Amino acid sequence: MGDHGAQATIRTGETRTRRHDCCPVEATLDVIGGKWKGVILYHLLDGEKRFGELRRLLPAVTQRMLTLQLRELEEDGVIHREIFKQIPPKVEYSLTEFGRSLEPNLMLMCAWGEQYMSRLSARKQPSESEEMPIMEQD
Repeated sequence: MGDHGAQATIRTGETRTRRHDCCPVEATLDVIGGKWKGVILYHLLDGEKRFGELRRLLPAVTQRMLTLQLRELEEDGVIHREIFKQIPPKVEYSLTEFGRSLEPNLMLMCAWGEQYMSRLSARKQPSESEEMPIMEQD
């Protein structure tokens, strides 16, 4: 912990500025934080994906947000965008070697998320003492 002399990018709207001497966790979350980046990276662990494939895998994300998140991940050197010169244009996204280094972290997040969802599910299920009595029909 403490001062590690790291630099992180702080995003404000469409501009990006550097913040010096931040916590390494803050620097990591600056790159992979947010609602969609971790999920995008998780899906790219299986291999390259086209934009349309990512849209189908993430139906709740808007096209604009997906484009923005992909652009930021590319700027941070975590993903690579390959443009194929053909009609119609084809673009594929894949993890860079640097991005692939996030795999252990993403898998730990996945395992933690599964445990968390199990906990939530267990809390929502009524125990036997809380179950609603069955009404008898006359």
